[in-house]
Amino acid sequence: MKELTPGYWCECWTEDMNKTEQPTLVGSFDAYSAAQADRWIAIALRTVTSALTSGALEEAWDWLYEGRVETRRALLRSKPCTVSVNQAGTRIIWTARPALFLSLVHRQGRELSVCVDEFKHYDSGPL
Repeated sequence: MKELTPGYWCECWTEDMNKTEQPTLVGSFDAYSAAQADRWIAIALRTVTSALTSGALEEAWDWLYEGRVETRRALLRSKPCTVSVNQAGTRIIWTARPALFLSLVHRQGRELSVCVDEFKHYDSGPL
């Protein structure tokens, strides 16, 4: 059996605060260090700052300049973390939590099972 690799499972969710629908998963990332996990959140948060209004922008910069250190410390203590901003009725939520990743065999250079040729790719259309 392959070894388990410690890391962090990171997700980004959006939630319409005016509706009762469940939050929508926007993206996820497997980080292999606390620094990589909080960097993923920081990059995503910086990416959206130009579209934020003043209140949400202040929340974002507060975390980027002050809260990020606490997030990193919590992750290093194996504690889950959440960062969120509220923008015009939408909440954007980033999470990072400790995880164990199972190392899988890499497919390159190996003969694949015959059934692989039977797989039909699902085309969801243009993005």
